Amino acid sequence: MAKNVAQSPLETSMASLDQRLAMAKRCSHEGVVAGAKAAVLASIATAIPTVSSFASARMLPWARANLNHTAQALIISTVAGAAYFIVADKTVLATARQNSFKHASKN
Repeated sequence: MAKNVAQSPLETSMASLDQRLAMAKRCSHEGVVAGAKAAVLASIATAIPTVSSFASARMLPWARANLNHTAQALIISTVAGAAYFIVADKTVLATARQNSFKHASKN
């Protein structure tokens, strides 16, 4: 026996809240993935000229003479961290913007 009962406003708002929560999780996951990809690329792009003695000796003799391994690691990790947060933030905002436009067009 099926009942035809209208949903209460509380049930409707809970369903909407669950939908928004799922959308927020998807947005943040996309941001994490994009940020991780950017961090890996930034690490590689920074590590090659920083760690490689050939490249840094030719391009930046001062850096080769004055930066020890700790300073090189700090430069690489700083660039990777910055790339991660910048790209993740931009991805989350872009995904949220797209979802808000989709939500507005449905209403």
